Amino acid sequence: MRRIAAAAAALGLAALSVTAVTAVRPAPAHADAYGWKNVRIDGGGFVPGIVFSRKEKDLVYARTDIGGAYRWDQAGRQWTPLLDWVGWDRWGYNGVIGLAADPVDADRVYVAAGMYTNSWDPGNGAILRSADRGKTWQVTRLPFKLGGNMPGRGMGERLTVDPNDNRVLYLGASEGNGLWKSTDRGATWAKVTSFPNPGDYAEDPGDPNGYGSHRQGVVWVTFDEGTGTSGSPTRTVYAGVADKQNTVYRSTDAGATWTRVAGQPTGYIAHKGVLSGGSLYIATSDTGGPYSGGKGDVWKHDTQTGAWTQISPVPSTSADAYFGYSGLTVDRQDPDTLMVATQVSWWPDMILFRSTDGGATWTRIWDWNGYPDRSLRYTHDISSVPWLTFGANPAPPETTPKLGWMNESVEIDPFDSDRLMYGTGATIYGTEDLTRWDAGGKITIRPMVKGLEETAVLDLISPPAGAPLVSALGDIGGFRHNDLTAVPASMFTGPVFTSTTSLDYAETAPSVMVRAGNFTDADRPNDSHVAFSTDGGATWFQGTEPGGVDQGGTVAAAADGSRFVWAPGDSGQQVVHTTGFGNTWTASSGVPANATVESDRVNPAKFYAVSGGRFYLSTNGGQSFSPAATGLPTTGVKFKALPGKEGDIWLAGDTGLFHSTDSGATFTKLPGISKAVNAGFGKAAPGRAYALYTVATVDGVTGLFRSDDAGATWTRINDDQHQYGNMGEALTGDPRVYGRVYLGTNGRGVIYGDTGSTPTDPPPTGPPPTDPPPSGSGCTATYRQIGAWQGGHQGEVTVKNTGTAPTKSWKVTWTFPAGQAVTQSWSAKLTQQSAAVAAANESWNGALAAAGTTQFGYIASGAPAQPTPACTAE
Repeated sequence: MRRIAAAAAALGLAALSVTAVTAVRPAPAHADAYGWKNVRIDGGGFVPGIVFSRKEKDLVYARTDIGGAYRWDQAGRQWTPLLDWVGWDRWGYNGVIGLAADPVDADRVYVAAGMYTNSWDPGNGAILRSADRGKTWQVTRLPFKLGGNMPGRGMGERLTVDPNDNRVLYLGASEGNGLWKSTDRGATWAKVTSFPNPGDYAEDPGDPNGYGSHRQGVVWVTFDEGTGTSGSPTRTVYAGVADKQNTVYRSTDAGATWTRVAGQPTGYIAHKGVLSGGSLYIATSDTGGPYSGGKGDVWKHDTQTGAWTQISPVPSTSADAYFGYSGLTVDRQDPDTLMVATQVSWWPDMILFRSTDGGATWTRIWDWNGYPDRSLRYTHDISSVPWLTFGANPAPPETTPKLGWMNESVEIDPFDSDRLMYGTGATIYGTEDLTRWDAGGKITIRPMVKGLEETAVLDLISPPAGAPLVSALGDIGGFRHNDLTAVPASMFTGPVFTSTTSLDYAETAPSVMVRAGNFTDADRPNDSHVAFSTDGGATWFQGTEPGGVDQGGTVAAAADGSRFVWAPGDSGQQVVHTTGFGNTWTASSGVPANATVESDRVNPAKFYAVSGGRFYLSTNGGQSFSPAATGLPTTGVKFKALPGKEGDIWLAGDTGLFHSTDSGATFTKLPGISKAVNAGFGKAAPGRAYALYTVATVDGVTGLFRSDDAGATWTRINDDQHQYGNMGEALTGDPRVYGRVYLGTNGRGVIYGDTGSTPTDPPPTGPPPTDPPPSGSGCTATYRQIGAWQGGHQGEVTVKNTGTAPTKSWKVTWTFPAGQAVTQSWSAKLTQQSAAVAAANESWNGALAAAGTTQFGYIASGAPAQPTPACTAE
């Protein structure tokens, strides 16, 4: 779960006054041709629902709690997003609480959408319906909210289509809204007034913010298909309710009346209800999940005799019971074969149970083999998503990667007994040789998550050298993206943050980076909430920290990497500064606690802060701050300093976009921009100074915009099919590729866009040039020692184009003294033969404009050296 109430308010508040307002109005925004892709991470969030079509083989859907819905593409073996058209005006639709694939018409699919039932989401829920497998949608708004990211969201499915009469749909609602029904394929809905129990269970009834006190309501509906005929509604329908004493109800007259099923178990909530071969199976737990659940049972109900039989693999009364049950599935090719998963079994791992005799006996995916050893019925191949180790190295009996947690959806393919998919808190896992389990063999479990990008993005940086993108993410820390099209090998370690809240790099020494983030101190008391890198984010090391820090807040690096300023996120924590890499921190004066901090990108002594609508300036490396401009936005504030120009600042907030050219002494509010979420900078178009990007409302249109003339005119670069919900918490352009922009979303990962148009020079304003056209090529290489230690050192080489034409490629060579060997390198293809070292450009940094520069670095064994590199260019 990621909570987004603060960000959600950023596009709907009134304007404030500000000093030095200009009267120049931007030209009307217009669209530009852009292509959009995900920076590949693969997964990264909870997948509470996987739905196989009962009508067509290989048609599969997945729902997420904040990242929308997806359809499986069998040919590409990847997922296709279906709700990217959802924008800021309806961002809650990216929370999907229910999904139904029509069992009669394979082209039809339905989504129950809405993210929160409390005040965090201002909109009501909706039913989205598609007749073309999610390519286009129609919307029916509901008179109540739905909670795709609320407690209990893994139960279900709440939204179902009658397999005999696909005009009929049911929706189980929460917060006392009961059961709803449609008889016209989801176009209109009416409450089933005869349904007797809307569900009273809440995880924490006293929670004042309305999250834990969420009443989870009617949580699943399933049909006894044999009690109907094609074209007529199914007569017998079952429904599950979040009520520990009354959890299963039945109608035998097509939903006209309902009664509590007699003899049912009590004390637990039925998370799932699945009918197969005349039996209703339910998996129960003592909480609604998805994070908790310590007891539960599995039951089998004979729909003819009415008998209930407990078939729990580990009964709740057992001394070995420490988990509830949720993920429940049957093999439609064999009605006696079923599987169930522990809802949450954090230690040592989740457990899948499998029965081939209707639940009479079970085998489990792992067994104890003399503590701490375990025997496994699986092999785990995460080579396609290697970061799923989470940077862990646990002691037995734990292993990495884990099989999963929050295992609410476990589904056997109805057309293929060998294929199973299941959702976890981080990915979708699956196997395609499931029946090997029954023969005593090992199944192979792999990620089946390509294309499903579900991370919440909190910050992004694109430095002028090194990896093109470094990300700060909720729940899984973040990554260094050397290749936008490849899954990173590992998340940030040294230390691991649960969520990275802020990133920065030193503008003139971009291999120096800093990050701040969250984790619980009690879990890792020796780790710090701030970390540093001197190799462009490839490796990290910790500094110290002030006492009482649990939240990362914001952090900034001086332009030359010589010092840092940090504003931890814990309430009341003072802003602090350090020289070097955080060996000690000293409180900064003159700046409020919990301010947002940034650095000037030219002057290493300048840092900036904003808090409560006021701007602050430090000219002594963060030791002290002085108040500057007032009248700035007070909520939803993001600001950045422009590279290459001292004192040039752009600030976004809930009242618009603001610009300062005097280090924050005064700001100009740009007319025509009523609300802004964020701003960032990228490589300039020819003849321009820089590209400016913003997520904002410009001339009444909310979207992602680019300006090539410092905000005088704007071009909308996204379109109505690429709106990505409440996008913009993180935003930056690429300083090396004109038009490329990196966009952070809250649940759809990192998106990057490239322009389909070619930038042109602005119209000439003077006489035509008389200089001859550029010609010639050449380059220089300058070495700088970054660090040294016993038995090793780190070096950085700056390559500069000294010719008059752009380079296509470059190569740097030097000779080491005896005993030195390169052990690691970045931003160059580096080889060594004896003492001779050669470094060639990567594909992305070989082209250098005239006077352009790039940097690469390395770590080597042996004593520090001062090599004299030589450079050649083409």
